Amino acid sequence: MEKIRLDKWLWAARFYKTRSLAAHEIGAGRVQVNGQIITKPARDVGAGDLIRVRKTGLDIEVEIQAISAVRGPATRAALLYQETPESVAARALAAEQRRLAPEPALGQSTGRPTKRDRRLIDQIRGR
Repeated sequence: MEKIRLDKWLWAARFYKTRSLAAHEIGAGRVQVNGQIITKPARDVGAGDLIRVRKTGLDIEVEIQAISAVRGPATRAALLYQETPESVAARALAAEQRRLAPEPALGQSTGRPTKRDRRLIDQIRGR
């Protein structure tokens, strides 16, 4: 069975823009392989391994389908893994919650005015 370094696979699958960024995130404990937190970028992974990547407060869980040591186009990178149904559902739920969340600037009686508020203030003051 073919194996590859974890940081190289994450880079080739386009989870991170550079290998050094992938290695940093692995070292920070934000990547799990088969349920174990990995802190070494040189950890070998192969087809069938389950990887969980924490990005922007959301965990993405994928199963490795293929190995590639080169970074190609996004369409080819998407063939390297299959996202789990639980991960897809969690991402959809998070997107829906973000869509339904109130605008941060609305409903605040104090604090910095928005651009629209500033224009109204200037209009009232006659500027």
